[in-house]
Amino acid sequence: MTKILQTINDDALHSKPNGENKLYSITLPIDSYDPMDFFNYKSSSFTGERFFWKSSDGLFGAVGLGIAAMLSVDGDENRFQVTNELWYQLLRDAEIKNSSGVRGTGPLLFGGFSFDPDNEKEMEWEKFGHSTLYLPSYMLTVAEDQYYITVNAVCNDSFSIETLREKANNFVQQLTNDSILYQENPIKIKACKEIAPEDWVHSVEEIVNILKKSNVKKVVLARKLLLEFEERAQSSYIIKQLLKQQPTSFVFALEVGGSCFLGASPERLIKKTGNHVLSTCLAGSIGRNENDHEDQLLGEALLKDQKNLFEHELVVSMIEDALKPYCTELEIPEEPILMKMPDIQHLYTPVVGIANKEFSLLNVVEKLHPTPALGGVPTKAALEIIREKENMDRGFYAAPIGWTDYLGNGEFAVGIRSGLLNGNKAYLYAGCGLVSDSVSKEELKETRIKFQPMLKATGGENV
Repeated sequence: MTKILQTINDDALHSKPNGENKLYSITLPIDSYDPMDFFNYKSSSFTGERFFWKSSDGLFGAVGLGIAAMLSVDGDENRFQVTNELWYQLLRDAEIKNSSGVRGTGPLLFGGFSFDPDNEKEMEWEKFGHSTLYLPSYMLTVAEDQYYITVNAVCNDSFSIETLREKANNFVQQLTNDSILYQENPIKIKACKEIAPEDWVHSVEEIVNILKKSNVKKVVLARKLLLEFEERAQSSYIIKQLLKQQPTSFVFALEVGGSCFLGASPERLIKKTGNHVLSTCLAGSIGRNENDHEDQLLGEALLKDQKNLFEHELVVSMIEDALKPYCTELEIPEEPILMKMPDIQHLYTPVVGIANKEFSLLNVVEKLHPTPALGGVPTKAALEIIREKENMDRGFYAAPIGWTDYLGNGEFAVGIRSGLLNGNKAYLYAGCGLVSDSVSKEELKETRIKFQPMLKATGGENV
């Protein structure tokens, strides 16, 4: 494994990473192969160095095994820009063989960023740093029912693309011939504990009072739930449950050492395919009902609710302002529609644009994060209130997670409906947007709804 400087300093930007090492990459088409089987392939060798991604429409997926290179920025200054510069530095002299022309094949970075690098870091997030992105050693890409294997290596000049081609062919042959010997056990929850719910409710009331007396319009407050299991939980088991239970969400997992951040997010931050750009405004929510008529009434009430419409408009306005400098065209519907998920429904407005020459995916991610749906308005003031009142480290929760390839394509979601798995325990995260007329008990109820996707995936009951 080659690491490109765990902690980045200015010298790294003016020299070739790792001396004379350079990136070699080759992509081969293969017959269909189950992404979960690939995730579990030789798991004893790759556990702790894997990622999983399925797009919300189900038309794209990527699974990575091993780490050819890791871009990890431990400082809080310019982490998106530094990551972007290091990525292009790695690609500058790369030798890439990829005739597929398919987005998400060839060299690809997958990973994420912490929500707030200025917040005090807690032990469970210690290994993640402020950003962690992997260039995988082996990657399966599934794009519209076509399957590809990409093999990457960062080596010195004595290496060659033909050597990598032989390695890739051997890997594909082994993958085809080897049987998957992996047993997954259902998770048994020993304990489920809400972390200080009374204190959280008190914080909501304090923030609402601040909102009534200041020019801060919105603050998003999150909290966490602790699960303890009878034995070590397997990330692959939870991923499978999320795929079944949340089919229209982005399903993601990022392993770092003994921990895995995973979830099923309904919220796209940004997607770029060629020069086509797509973002999502998702804010304002209400529960679901098993009765179709009652469920429709809930949705209609949400579409008319002034508190939720106000929250939503804040997000639409911010995303429009963030994308304008990077797009030649922007299309934004005047009114939101409903996005219905299994446990909750949201106000949803798609934003479509055409990228200009200034567009760089990671730099645009920086401009979009955090949206008012996850931070607040105005952003700086909201973050200061969150640091003071939330009393926890969000880590990668509510932050950008996704991928970008060597051609500038990519997609990032917001890491919500998520949790951090570590051995025989997990932290689940949920938050809600507070405005001046928020009611603390209703906000607590909303977070309990938002815990449901991860709680169901681990076999838990309602909280």
